[in-house]
Amino acid sequence: MNLTLIGKTALVCGSTQGIGRATAIELALLGANIVLMARNEQTLKATLADLDMTKGQTHRYVVADFSQPAAAPIALAKHLAQFPDVHILINNTGGPAGGPLIDAKPDEFVQSFHNHLLNNQVLVQAVFPSMKTAGFGRIVNVVSTSVKQPIVGLGVSNTIRGAVAQWAKTLSLEIASFGITVNNVLPGYTETARLAAILKMRAKASGKPEEEIAKQMEDEIPTGRFIKAEEVAAAIAFLCTPAAASINGINLPVDGGKTGSL
Repeated sequence: MNLTLIGKTALVCGSTQGIGRATAIELALLGANIVLMARNEQTLKATLADLDMTKGQTHRYVVADFSQPAAAPIALAKHLAQFPDVHILINNTGGPAGGPLIDAKPDEFVQSFHNHLLNNQVLVQAVFPSMKTAGFGRIVNVVSTSVKQPIVGLGVSNTIRGAVAQWAKTLSLEIASFGITVNNVLPGYTETARLAAILKMRAKASGKPEEEIAKQMEDEIPTGRFIKAEEVAAAIAFLCTPAAASINGINLPVDGGKTGSL
């Protein structure tokens, strides 16, 4: 089975913490050159130092704040002018704040739509020429199991994640003939800062301790525990390999079996 990514370059968004960081580390272990992308230069440098270089890779970073409309495309354009080759794109952005859908303000939807779907679109358009020329491309979007089953208390996120899933499926049909696949990975309750925020939100809403809320959530997972960021990264990395060439247009849950749909 061909799992090597030697000679390939991967652009990993949101790569200084959580799933993004774990994914960058995993792809580097498979031999890829990594381009980290996040808003904090200090944490980008720290992550860069943790990437494997034993296979002769060169790793770089791009500073961009995804909450600013023009930041990501401008920063990436400057980078691509010097280093145009990108074979793998990992779209990964922190989710919007939780809360009931009925209380959500229109601006929350607009901001989330920009942060997730529009940024994804702009980044894909920027790296598509390189993938097309190489005859090899992997686009993996880190989304959420809410694509298959809405999560209570995450109204805006549920809405926008569904839009991203439809966008990705449509894109997968359009560009597969160039050797480019597009897939979504759907993390379940994963040990990240996002999960910590959800625990705090639910504890505040219910008046129960966070530990009790965490235990209730873990009990809903067939494997009986939260997911590790490295486990999500492993699934993402496999989808990026040559071995996954015919896996295209799917939503892959990494959730310990919690999602109650096929």
